Amino acid sequence: MVGKIFFQELFEQLSKERVRYVVVGGVAMVLYGAVRFTADLDLLVDLEKKNVRKFIHCLNKLGYKPKVPVKIEEFALEKARKKWIEEKGMKVFSFFHPEIRNRLLDVFTYLPINYEEVDKEKSMISAGEVTIPVISISHLKKLKNISGRLQDLADIEALEKLERMNG
Repeated sequence: MVGKIFFQELFEQLSKERVRYVVVGGVAMVLYGAVRFTADLDLLVDLEKKNVRKFIHCLNKLGYKPKVPVKIEEFALEKARKKWIEEKGMKVFSFFHPEIRNRLLDVFTYLPINYEEVDKEKSMISAGEVTIPVISISHLKKLKNISGRLQDLADIEALEKLERMNG
C-alpha cells in the first residue's frame, strides 16, 4: 500500500466540499516535474463568498489555525482581506496545523489573475490516491512573473525548460 502524500487530508477534504482552488507555487512546480524544494503549500482559492466559507470550514474541520492573531473566519470577509492588503501589504494569509509542525499553508488574499481563466486551464494531477487541481504552467509563469522574486524568475526558467522537454 502506498503511503499518504503530503497534505492528502486537505486535498481530500477540499474535494469532498467542492472547494474551488488550485495549487500554485513550489508544490505546483514539483507536481509538473521540476526539482524544487518548498516548505509550504500555496493555494489560489476562488474568493467568491460561498467558496471561501467552504474553504474555511475545511480548514476548521482539519484543525488549521491562522499564523496571525485573528479568528480563522475573518479570512472569509472581503473587507478584512482588503484591510490586510492595504495596511500590511499582506498578499498571502498563512495557516498552520498546531499538531503537525510542517503543515504550512499560504493562501492568496486577493486574485492576482482571473480565477475563471485559471479554473478553465487548470491541470488535474494524480498523486497517490488523490487528484489535485494545479494551476496551468502558463498561469503559473504569470503568477511568478508578477511576484518577480529571484526564486520566481528561476522557477520561470525551469518551467520553460520543462515545456521544451515535453514538446
